[in-house]
Amino acid sequence: MEAQKPNPAQPAKANANNKSNVAGIKNAFFVILACFVVALCLFIFWFGHESHFEEGHPIDLWGTIYKGGFIVPILQTLFLTVIVLSVERWIALSSAKGKGSIEKFVSGVKKCLAAGNIQGAMDLCKGQKGSVAAVVAAALVSYQEMDKNTVLTKEQKVANLQKTVEEATALEMPALQQNLPIVATLTTLGTLVGLLGTVMGMIKSFQALAASGAPDSTELSTGISEALINTAFGIATGAFAVISYNFYTNKIDNLTYAIDEIGYSIVQTFTATH
Repeated sequence: MEAQKPNPAQPAKANANNKSNVAGIKNAFFVILACFVVALCLFIFWFGHESHFEEGHPIDLWGTIYKGGFIVPILQTLFLTVIVLSVERWIALSSAKGKGSIEKFVSGVKKCLAAGNIQGAMDLCKGQKGSVAAVVAAALVSYQEMDKNTVLTKEQKVANLQKTVEEATALEMPALQQNLPIVATLTTLGTLVGLLGTVMGMIKSFQALAASGAPDSTELSTGISEALINTAFGIATGAFAVISYNFYTNKIDNLTYAIDEIGYSIVQTFTATH
């Protein structure tokens, strides 16, 4: 019986079955649901508490927020969701970065590659941990396997090494970007919901002004409060979401650049030495 030839794609497939090294919340729906419950409890039991009102009129900021109407807990839900997901992404990207400086890690691996010290580079990966180290470790394992392989041609070895780097990177990238599309959506959604509350508040104000006889001052003040409170929450939600999204996108770009740089170095080192 003919002996079975080694499959060059086997190391890459084995790595693709591993889990990502990025910690994080996998299902943001439960985050949104929990934030809605918290926002609703705040709206009913704190902002709407009788201690914040006197004869039906708000006497402090909390009572004024309550006058913003039913749009307020929706906006609070969006705002709390942005805060929670931002904290979640901070924790996730911190785990993806690893224990030490990415720049020092990349520089150290390059020095090991230049000296032909593959084991030293793998030891650096074990100490660094995180997504970048996971991709580099997978590439180095493939490097050693291709180095010992006597069946494949040099071009096939290089192609297999590149495939390993690409598949290891593809395994980590979705986990890095997880939940950021929701934050990006909230940049616009928060502003639009705030605008909806503003328009509804202005409608109430104009209805009070259009009343026959003297305008209803209570309805007028309620409408203005609703408009301004919803505007404030909408702007705050949109602004915080934009800042959070751009900040974490930049951090992911830096991690991606480090992965691409060191992956290219590994492939080029193999090409130059074989």
